[in-house]
Amino acid sequence: MNKSSKAAKKLWKIGSKDFNTQYFDYNKEGDLIIKEGHNIYNVRYLAEKFGTSLEILMPFVIEERLEDFLDLAAAISKKVEFKGKFFYNYPMKVNQSKEIVMSVVGEGAHLETSSYNELWMVKKMLEQEKFNPNIRILCSGPKTDSYINLIDELQHKGVKIFPLIEGPNELKFLQYSKYDVGIRLDIPVKASSRWNKPVDRFGFSAKEILDMGSFKNLKILHYHVGSQIEKLNDVLIPIKYALDVYFKLKEKNPSLDTLDIGGGMPIPYERTKGYPVEKLMERILKLVKTESEKRGLPHPNLICEWGRYMVAPAQITVYKVIDTKRIKHKASPATKWYVIDGSFMNDLPDTWAIDQKWAIAPVNNKRDGNLNEVWLAGSSCDSDDIYKGLKETLTLPVFDMNGENDGAGPMYIVVFDTGAYQTSLAAQHCMLSSPMKIVVENGHIVVVKKRESAEDVGKTFGW
Repeated sequence: MNKSSKAAKKLWKIGSKDFNTQYFDYNKEGDLIIKEGHNIYNVRYLAEKFGTSLEILMPFVIEERLEDFLDLAAAISKKVEFKGKFFYNYPMKVNQSKEIVMSVVGEGAHLETSSYNELWMVKKMLEQEKFNPNIRILCSGPKTDSYINLIDELQHKGVKIFPLIEGPNELKFLQYSKYDVGIRLDIPVKASSRWNKPVDRFGFSAKEILDMGSFKNLKILHYHVGSQIEKLNDVLIPIKYALDVYFKLKEKNPSLDTLDIGGGMPIPYERTKGYPVEKLMERILKLVKTESEKRGLPHPNLICEWGRYMVAPAQITVYKVIDTKRIKHKASPATKWYVIDGSFMNDLPDTWAIDQKWAIAPVNNKRDGNLNEVWLAGSSCDSDDIYKGLKETLTLPVFDMNGENDGAGPMYIVVFDTGAYQTSLAAQHCMLSSPMKIVVENGHIVVVKKRESAEDVGKTFGW
């Protein structure tokens, strides 16, 4: 590797397991490559072949991450002598793409649905014998009549399905169900995360749950405190609170045997080191073991639903810079706008909705010796369709559409960790087309979502 490529890797934190970029490298020509064992995919080549905007999904990343995670859970359980079972349930709302759902299930994940439509997809896959019939399905989200009826239908067919009761109407239907159910705890312990709501609309307080009396078949106590939980203790403190409720609830409900701790394991979007998953898992299992043995009771089974952690690193989004414009305002730390052929508001809506930060790097990096601080602008007509970087600017190679280009050709940029939520939340502001999507795995490249034409988009709006 030449000196230029080494500098690029360091600057944009490529090739680091700490930042989930161990699957990427720069080759000697300065092009970003994806590494899958001995298979290599040149991202610049893919951008030129398929055009941009372009989403590149890498199922092998999910498969490796989930396999490693389940092995880790088993190893730590053995090390600390945790006697309960451990289940990983993938929350489908994070990304319902078939390629992702089939990848997690193929590596041993169970599922969590949040709507009738998601459960309907599971039903179809079960009918097509795509899933092992022993898969365990958690059902969260408000239970409409159609959702409850489908849960009932699948339970009658012998599917291991667990509706999580979150409101009074659901309680009325499910408290005395002859099938296994769970209940959601509205936990008063808050975490440092983007999802930190002062008032939670889901579930019941500890007092309400403990005053409900006995259930016919209560199996799971569930809670969720946040997404992207920044501090390790903010994961552990809610577990301790929930365990206290769990053991009190078990006195009236001996069938209760599982605690579901929800989601929250963060992704290093901002390229800062957080707490390692190994440390968190050991602390969790030791805590559950200690609290159980303090009371002389069996260790509960554990469920976690770390969806973002599992799938965000498995997709990148590639754009082409289609225009540049100097920023002359003295208050700006950036010197130029780079305009891309896609939209942050549409394709990566969390940029606009929750001020999500993204790590961004050049795809073709022959210009890396000459850098400048820039802001990015999307192709919609909206002034909010912008991204200013992790630290209010992005460091990218110098590029100018107006005569100062160095002859190195078009410039492409890559946004990392786009596999969670962005696809399902995507919009079509200004009737812009969504990115094309390809899957790369086992040396093959497959188009799973074609580029939308104006006619395709128009049909969405009734034209």
